[in-house]
Amino acid sequence: MPKLQRLRTDAFHAQKGRCCYCSLPMWNASPDELKPFGLPARTANPLRCTAEHLVAQQDGGKDVAGNIAAACWLCNSRRHKRKSPPSPEAYRAFVQKRLAKGKWHPPWVAKLRRR
Repeated sequence: MPKLQRLRTDAFHAQKGRCCYCSLPMWNASPDELKPFGLPARTANPLRCTAEHLVAQQDGGKDVAGNIAAACWLCNSRRHKRKSPPSPEAYRAFVQKRLAKGKWHPPWVAKLRRR
């Protein structure tokens, strides 16, 4: 198993399968992992587990355990699409505020928040 994949999997288990930003359950190996939550595999892609570099590689972040967290694909991609990605702490606060307003995940994904 490649190093980054192992670090992602370790973070996934340490976080009990929850995204470090939105706290929703994620899938690591197969979208079928979300079936117990009532989410069909075909709609689970936004919750695919990704390796989140807390300090981006372009800013000198390394592939080491202390710099890798597990984040769902949606949260990870949205953070890094910004011109100047916020710190992980500031981004988590932003995501949590948007979640509270129901304006982060698509409706079929947002229902997992209640579980």
